[in-house]
Amino acid sequence: MVENGQAVLDYTRGMDFSAYQSNQLVKGASERCLSRLSEAAVKLGPSAEELFPDHNWRGIRNLGNILRHEYSNVLDVAVWAIVTINLPALMADLDSFLGRYPDEQETL
Repeated sequence: MVENGQAVLDYTRGMDFSAYQSNQLVKGASERCLSRLSEAAVKLGPSAEELFPDHNWRGIRNLGNILRHEYSNVLDVAVWAIVTINLPALMADLDSFLGRYPDEQETL
């Protein structure tokens, strides 16, 4: 989760929505990483809600299915909101957790 989430933040650093929307490489790479992050959330299971209750884990898990199976319906503005609003907060919580429990790095 951490690796893929950080990759998305790195890919989109310094971009606004217009730049994101016009860069197919960044969009594709970001969506792929978000799909992987979603799959990791599935594997993490119910402990995600216990450890990080402030996040929409159902939405995170469903995002992967949407990106893989309903890609023609994916709205750039929705992905951009995830990247700019939801992902930074999730990454901050994951980083904080790993700062306290570094042995859990492979889990997240």
